[in-house]
Amino acid sequence: MNTPELLAPAGTPEHLETAFAYGADAIYAGQPRYSLRVRNNSFKDVAALGAGIERAHALGKSFYLVSNIAPHNNKVRTYLRDLEPVLALQPDALIMSDPGLIMLVREKWPDQPIHLSVQANAVNWATVEFWRRQGISRVILSRELALDEIREIRGRVPGMELEVFVHGALCMAYSGRCLLSGYMNHRDANQGACTNACRWNYKEVRHQQDQNGDLIATTAVQEVTPQEILLEEPNRPGGFVPVYEDEHGTYIMNSKDLRAVQHVSELVNMGVHSLKIEGRTKSTYYVARTTQVYRRAIDDARQGKRFDMGLMDQLEALSNRGYTEGFLRRHPPKEYQSYEQGSSSLGTQQVVGAIKDNDGRWLTIEVKNRFAPGDPLELITPAGNIRFAAAAMETLNGRTVDCAPGSGHTVRIPRPEGTPENLDYSYLTRLLHTEV
Repeated sequence: MNTPELLAPAGTPEHLETAFAYGADAIYAGQPRYSLRVRNNSFKDVAALGAGIERAHALGKSFYLVSNIAPHNNKVRTYLRDLEPVLALQPDALIMSDPGLIMLVREKWPDQPIHLSVQANAVNWATVEFWRRQGISRVILSRELALDEIREIRGRVPGMELEVFVHGALCMAYSGRCLLSGYMNHRDANQGACTNACRWNYKEVRHQQDQNGDLIATTAVQEVTPQEILLEEPNRPGGFVPVYEDEHGTYIMNSKDLRAVQHVSELVNMGVHSLKIEGRTKSTYYVARTTQVYRRAIDDARQGKRFDMGLMDQLEALSNRGYTEGFLRRHPPKEYQSYEQGSSSLGTQQVVGAIKDNDGRWLTIEVKNRFAPGDPLELITPAGNIRFAAAAMETLNGRTVDCAPGSGHTVRIPRPEGTPENLDYSYLTRLLHTEV
């Protein structure tokens, strides 16, 4: 049976360390100026990338460099110049989408492994075979594929590595080729400046047509015409956006988040090479929790164990916009669906602090959110998770307090019973306050 690589996101060196500590085999991070997360990328120069690549290789892990922008001529002119010092650092692969840039890289560095980005929208076996003949070593399949389609591609192009997204945000456009941010905010998502306009909170606004036929906001009492709606985002009052409905509905909508942990076993059995978690702009807690859960799912599948539905509950604890399994199945069973809500949820847990020191008796906590003695907590560590309640709490000078008020404070709590005194806390262990 194939053992797929678990691939996690890394927008910062802290995310990289977290991902590897909690079970990732590889991480992906953006190349400055040439990836689609230029606004949220701590790997901003060659030195930062070099440190990340060196760290990954020291741990026996892989580092993939995302270079998947849709470049205009000015970026084509500078691309090879800017890429050369990065490739000297020996990233394990480039993740690319533009055929022209791929051609230039193949000509200058024919031995450099290239993974085809999901932005290239590979949705059939003939496309995958085409890219195999161009020397691409892996194709990241489009999110719009069903399990049966992935299986057919695997069978028809056995010489190509396949990568599949299993968790994270879904774009409202076809695998990321979105124009909404550029249209509404003049920030082009395909140049790395997406404002996630598809996820804003909109409300309908009454309107009327002016003498030119344009829609304008009005305070007059009238019904909203179904085919013509104005939307207003609360944080941008007066920024009205016309939306037109047809027989299929309205197109500015929040997508639910992808959660495919229940399909890991099938993806493992069909021979997918890499399972990918989305989220380079998410928190380190998100990276730790998702990596830990999908590591467990892969290991269970390899051992032939029955799927543990509790893994879905663990992911439910994360902040999410409601979960979907996307296009993987047409008719998922009811236990995998949410019929009651589709809006964003804070999850059932939140990060309340990071452990900064352990003297054997007390844990020093850098507080992130309010918690108090007696609250149900969970210690998240690479060695496993421990549920407990703090029996006491004090300041660093030993003064007893009845709660940790929130971010900016530092407190100490007794080391949880049953926790080894020498437990390694260097990998960004987290405490969670379980909401009741």
